Amino acid sequence: MRKISLALSTSALSALSALTLLAPAAHADTATPLVIGHRGAAGLAPENTLEAVDRADRAGTDWVEVDVQRSKDGVLMIMHDENLVRTTDARRVFPKRAPWKVGDFTMAELNRLRAGASPQWRGSGYESARIPTLGQLLDRLDRNNQGLVLEIKWPANHPGITKDILNVLGRKGWLDARHVNNRLYMISFSAPALRDVHARRPDLRLGICDEGASAARLASYARYVDVVNPEHHATTADFVRRAHALKGAHGRPLKVWPYTVNTSTQARRLRDLRVDGFTSDLPDRMRKALGR
Repeated sequence: MRKISLALSTSALSALSALTLLAPAAHADTATPLVIGHRGAAGLAPENTLEAVDRADRAGTDWVEVDVQRSKDGVLMIMHDENLVRTTDARRVFPKRAPWKVGDFTMAELNRLRAGASPQWRGSGYESARIPTLGQLLDRLDRNNQGLVLEIKWPANHPGITKDILNVLGRKGWLDARHVNNRLYMISFSAPALRDVHARRPDLRLGICDEGASAARLASYARYVDVVNPEHHATTADFVRRAHALKGAHGRPLKVWPYTVNTSTQARRLRDLRVDGFTSDLPDRMRKALGR
């Protein structure tokens, strides 16, 4: 390998470098589902934190899924739940602010909270993890060369959030061809939110979360999404076949990415159903279960 490398021209090396930077590494076996870190890697570090994204990276996970909401003063923050109680110390820091909804707090107030405050992370070294902004997350993903599956969470609580998300993505350089074609998906349980994104940026790849894996709705989804995200228990061989028989918004067969898969048995079952990928809190274990 050393002799071959020395024989390459400078221009060839530059071309190879450009290809390396183009996208996160793809899995070698196309029949093996892509393993996507759920909320970063929620079983390895506090969910939806930079620490979780880094743990996913160290586990060899090229793609991560996170959730985005908006603070009271208009900053996009990475957080799943509608309120802050389960994953932070908001009840202790702000005891009189019930029900502790994300949108009732400014970014400065959210920055005071510890995202690693739950008992699960006691003694882990992650107790001081914080809630990142979307901008901070994008910077970290660029550093790690990871792809992003961005879930628009609770859009009814945050009117206009789709436009805000696109503004931040654009400001951070994530709406260029390299990111759009190779490193970015946006998903949601909200069809109106996804249709709004599709109207604004039809080049973006989108995914619809369908908890019940409803095959009857697949044709309507295919008009504006490229991926369907069902709950893994509800995913059947018939659902996968029907999805793959349809072409999504960008002319390719609809992908099926179930959620959230945390056991080897679940991972292997979905592989045998020929799903295209799935999210997992434990991406390292699921990759191992699939022989990756």
